[in-house]
Amino acid sequence: MKRFPWSFSVVMWGLAALGASVSAESGGLKGFEEVTGKWYQVARTAVPNESVRVAFAPDDQRLVQELEGPDGKRLVIRATETGEVLETIDPGSEWSGFRWTREGLLLETPQGDRTWTEGRWSDPKGAARREAPEDRGGRPRMRWDRRVPAEWRSPNGEYEVAVRDGDLVLSERGEKPRVLVEDDKSGVFRDAPVWSPDGSRFAIWKTRDVKEREVHYIDSAPDGKLQPEHFTQSYPKPGDEIDTRAPWVFFIDGREPLAPEMSLIPNPYECDALAWRKDSQRLTYEYVERGFGKQHVIEINSETRVQRALIQEDSDTFVFVYGNSFRRDLDDGEEILWMSERDGWKHLFLLNGKDGSVIRNLTEGEWIVREVVQVDEEKREVLLKISGREADQDPYFIHYARVSIDTGKLVPLTSANGTHDRFERSSGGSYYTCRWSRVDHPPVTELHRWSDGALISVLAEGDDSALRATGWPLPEPFVAKDRDGKFDIWGIILRPPNFDPTKKYPVVENIYAGPQDSFVPKAWNPWMAPMHEVAVNDFIVVKIDGRGTANRSREFHHFCYKNLKDAGFPDRIAWMKAAAKKEPAMDLDRVGIFGGSAGGQNALGALLFHGDFYKAAVADCGCHDNRMDKIWWNEQWMDWPVGPEYADNSNVTHAKELQGALLLTVGELDTNVDPSSTYQVIDALIDADKDFEFLPFTGKNHGAGEARYGQRRRVDFFERHLGQPIPAPGAS
Repeated sequence: MKRFPWSFSVVMWGLAALGASVSAESGGLKGFEEVTGKWYQVARTAVPNESVRVAFAPDDQRLVQELEGPDGKRLVIRATETGEVLETIDPGSEWSGFRWTREGLLLETPQGDRTWTEGRWSDPKGAARREAPEDRGGRPRMRWDRRVPAEWRSPNGEYEVAVRDGDLVLSERGEKPRVLVEDDKSGVFRDAPVWSPDGSRFAIWKTRDVKEREVHYIDSAPDGKLQPEHFTQSYPKPGDEIDTRAPWVFFIDGREPLAPEMSLIPNPYECDALAWRKDSQRLTYEYVERGFGKQHVIEINSETRVQRALIQEDSDTFVFVYGNSFRRDLDDGEEILWMSERDGWKHLFLLNGKDGSVIRNLTEGEWIVREVVQVDEEKREVLLKISGREADQDPYFIHYARVSIDTGKLVPLTSANGTHDRFERSSGGSYYTCRWSRVDHPPVTELHRWSDGALISVLAEGDDSALRATGWPLPEPFVAKDRDGKFDIWGIILRPPNFDPTKKYPVVENIYAGPQDSFVPKAWNPWMAPMHEVAVNDFIVVKIDGRGTANRSREFHHFCYKNLKDAGFPDRIAWMKAAAKKEPAMDLDRVGIFGGSAGGQNALGALLFHGDFYKAAVADCGCHDNRMDKIWWNEQWMDWPVGPEYADNSNVTHAKELQGALLLTVGELDTNVDPSSTYQVIDALIDADKDFEFLPFTGKNHGAGEARYGQRRRVDFFERHLGQPIPAPGAS
């Protein structure tokens, strides 16, 4: 069944059905598709060498790359030491990939694999089966399988652990089973035992189950069926009671089991990463406190029966566990690599594995480590993604560097004025390639030397001359000071095609102020959905990272603590005012805003808290009250137990403050953000006698407002409430 969303406007105390609004300018969905499709094709004008694949030879002395020129695409073989071109090859057919083998350069073609040796291609051979990449998707909080397996065997096969009628039972081959611990109804042993290396003992999680909250859904118009369907999903929310677990240790020789020291983990959100040391006496696990104020590594000495917090990462606001944490134990835990914001910036530390003290700061300064890419324990060095270290560059640009574990000496591996990706190291490790770009600069692929990060050669530069010849306006980066004149606020400006500087254009902000990341694009991408779908309809579109978002200092980021309603709005407004001085075509008397999920919460918040500046908002699938949304995301920023700050940050609480024009959208089957959050805002707006529009999507999940129909309705909405470009005062 083909589904069509329906819309209605809510006025006073009732609902008055409205037909789908079709603007004369857009010509409905067909007209919207024609406009966006036309300009999308322009924005996607070919940029040769935009994406260049590279492969290193096993001997580390050569590499092969793709290179586009006037005569088409070729393969180029270079000497890695100098970057000198050794050979240019015309494969004579299309290819899907290439790599080096012991026989030579192998080319993957539709006809089969061909090998380049001694200046010629071999005959095609059947392509080897290539496995799909492993799915490494995850979720922030471990979801434990509630099914209890019948039995678990020790690695040597001599012992078998089983749960029988709630009792934990150990059986030795040929011997009568014995009960290790009887069921005391306080929890269940469910996860597989973690055996010590010598097999003399094992640790196992004991889980206390609770009945989790369920969210109910009605699929109003299921495909191929007349009647609606219902389903539920487990969905814990802030403040809910949750499953918890803690580790017990049991001994094969019959010693008294070792229970967890619960005073070390009094309010667990999660306990995980249970692992033994090689001595078969010590083991560690990680504890995250409810409310995310603590992340500890707990050590148990099963021989002395002493338990302690080995590493303590504490904060008076929050520890961003699922974004900032990293741990790697070296030399059986003698040393530990640990990520922390304890000095005000996200950095990597080397800790003493015996007492958790700091041996040395591996990175330090007013910049951050974005990610630990690789740890080479043999060479004692770490490959990092970093941001903010390069002076006079956008602090969000990603660079690469390596640091010595023994000395803390940092070797920058990239320095170009852009954000970097596609880092690929040669087989022998002596060289690497990397690509950089900006929103206003096409990609450049470079070859570097690993020992000192020196640039050996530029392998390819994206050629955007054909794109520029079309007149397509590339995004413009812009930076201005925040509300207090303290922090630099970075964003981008997207102008419409056929931009006329003698006119005044309505401005639309695309917002997502979720604290888990930063969101302004930094890399080359001439068409940025969903912003360009708005921009090509004669709007200036902006995107900004205000205070409270991530990838800056702790002070900048933690401004969001119990303060999500702020969303950096005063910073955003200050940025737009500064941008309008540089670009007078921005009409700040006509500013709109749109976003989804946390961005939907933000978009509505713009009209509730800053309705004097923002005149129209489209809010999709918003988490309008953080008590209604998923537990981990909201307790991470709003803390636990649930306090009065939750209500104070709720759009429902402040619905009566609505100013301006509002369009709410939501998918009825949203399994990410409970759709009831949108309906509760609707209820509060009706109670406050506020006018607004509502567009629900039947049978749709999270982000339903980004369906093409929803995008078209959004443009129509902004056209109606913000208008079209108008001549600037004094323009002839």
